[in-house]
Amino acid sequence: MSESRTPPGGPVRPDTGVAHNARVWNHWIGGKDNYEVDRKVGDQVASIIPVVRDIARADRDFLGRAVTYLTRERGVRQFLDIGTGLPTADNTHEIAQRIAPDARVVYVDNDPIVLVHARTLLTGSPEGATDYIDADVHDPGTIVRRAAETLDLTRPVAVMMLGILNFVLDTGAALDIVRRIMAAVPSGSYLVLTHPTADPEVGGEPQVPAMEFWNENATPPITARSAADVTAFLEGLHLVEPGLVSCSQWRAAPGSTPVVPQYGAVAVKP
Repeated sequence: MSESRTPPGGPVRPDTGVAHNARVWNHWIGGKDNYEVDRKVGDQVASIIPVVRDIARADRDFLGRAVTYLTRERGVRQFLDIGTGLPTADNTHEIAQRIAPDARVVYVDNDPIVLVHARTLLTGSPEGATDYIDADVHDPGTIVRRAAETLDLTRPVAVMMLGILNFVLDTGAALDIVRRIMAAVPSGSYLVLTHPTADPEVGGEPQVPAMEFWNENATPPITARSAADVTAFLEGLHLVEPGLVSCSQWRAAPGSTPVVPQYGAVAVKP
C-alpha cells in the first residue's frame, strides 16, 4: 500500500512580489508555475549567464540518470530527496517506481509553492510509498526524524541534494548538514549532489555577476563553490565513476550535452 500523508492544512500564500528560486527554475525549464517577477528576474539572469537554462536542464537530466542508475544497477529502493523544487515530468519517485514499483521516496522542501503542489508529488505506485516533508535543509535532525516514518533507515538510502547546498551560504554549516544526514543512513547508502561553481574550467566565471544580481533581486540567496569545496561534501564516501564532473557529463553519452558550470557527483557510504 502507498503510505502517503497529506501536507499540513491551512492557506498557503506564496510571496509573489519577490522572485523565488523554485519558480524561476521552473521558468528556466519551460514550466508554467511561476509569476511575472520570476520570469523577469530569470530572464535577466539568463542575459548575464546565457547557459543558465542549459544548467537547469542538465541538472534535471542528471537526476534522471542518477536515479535510474541507482535503482537499476545498484538496487537502491529508498530515496530522500532534499530540496525537491516544483514537480515536473519524471520526478524522483516516477523514475524509481517505473523500474522498481516498491521504491520508497521522501521529498523535503519548505517552499510554500512547492507545498501547494505536494499532493501531485504524493501520487506514487501502490506497491511503494511517496511522502512529502515540509522542513528546512538547515534542520537535518527534523528531516531524518520525519523521513524515518516512511523510510527504513537500517537499509540503504540515496540522499538526493541537487542544487540545495548552494543555498546554505556558510560552507561549515553545509558540511555539517551533509555529515549529519549521511551519519543517519547505513553503509551502502549514497549521496547524490549537484552544485553551481564559478570555476573557469567549466565556464563558471559568469556565475559571479549572475549570483550578485540574484542575491539583490531574488530569494533565497545563493553561492557558488569550487571543485575543492564540493569535494569536501563527499569526504569519507567513495565516488562512483566518473567522479565529480560537470553534471551534464555524468554518465552521459559522449558529446551529447555541453559542459555546464554545475558539478554533479554520486558517492557511496562504505
